[in-house]
Amino acid sequence: MSGRQPTGHHSDFIQASIASNDAARSALVASWRRSLTLHGLDPAERQAPRRLTEGELRQARQRMEPLRRAADASLDRLYMAVGGVGCCVLLADSEGIPVDRRGAVADDDTFDEWGLWTGTVWSEDSEGTNGIGTCLADQRALTIHRDQHFFARNTLLSCTTAPIFDHEGNLAAALDVSSCRSDLTEGFVNLIAIAVGDAARRIETENFRLAFSNARILLAPVAERSAGALIAVDADDLVVGATRLGRQALGITQQILAKGLPAADILAGSAGAAEGLDEAERGVVQRAIARAEGNVSAAANNLGISRATLHRKLARLGIRRPH
Repeated sequence: MSGRQPTGHHSDFIQASIASNDAARSALVASWRRSLTLHGLDPAERQAPRRLTEGELRQARQRMEPLRRAADASLDRLYMAVGGVGCCVLLADSEGIPVDRRGAVADDDTFDEWGLWTGTVWSEDSEGTNGIGTCLADQRALTIHRDQHFFARNTLLSCTTAPIFDHEGNLAAALDVSSCRSDLTEGFVNLIAIAVGDAARRIETENFRLAFSNARILLAPVAERSAGALIAVDADDLVVGATRLGRQALGITQQILAKGLPAADILAGSAGAAEGLDEAERGVVQRAIARAEGNVSAAANNLGISRATLHRKLARLGIRRPH
């Protein structure tokens, strides 16, 4: 770990970049401009990051409790991958406040001093351009490396962050790996970015499964077959939820879900949309026969109909009994 060594001309460089209209071409400079003009921050500011009181942090953690539970194992796994090279792992809420972290005890004092700690406010309007705050502002994965930070006092940090969206597709949190090592190479930063992105998707998936624990979770039929594009289907074969990637891929909105969306309409395309009563009944009978392992009497009993009635249905629907 290295001590604080603010860059002398950092403020001048940021001012010149903003004045050159680079903000129109660079997302980084656009963030610098927001920090300076929208949030009224000074890149030469020396004041330490703002921190919540214990009571405020406790409330922030309570609001994040379901997502924190879903994230727990992924935070541990991510820390095992990056903790040995002097990085800490932070889970921040949608306001940019870390509510959970993983880090080596030997590095705690250093990370605490830098504000890489629970309860520190890392929103862009408070800390200017930084991994957590700018990730939340732009709603995209990014790395803010050293002098890309807005404040000169943060220019020894390297922060790689990915957004986390909740079970309704709303921005809910940010997952961050931060380091203040001076020897962190670009290649390793790229590896960290892949690990952070994968962990964020795992957290989203686990949170989605917990939110729809009574539903079937299916991979959405999209071209890229993204593991994060999931839908939740209830006992009536209606889609009751979808991850952000699933919503984007299939054009699903809350309004569509509220009206009722048959799973067959998106899983089977036009064939599913044209489903009639015979097709629906065929599915019910087929499943009953399968569950009864081909025993017609048992299947009829499970369906609440007579054996003779089930035989007539089998004939009418063209269903052959398994042998």
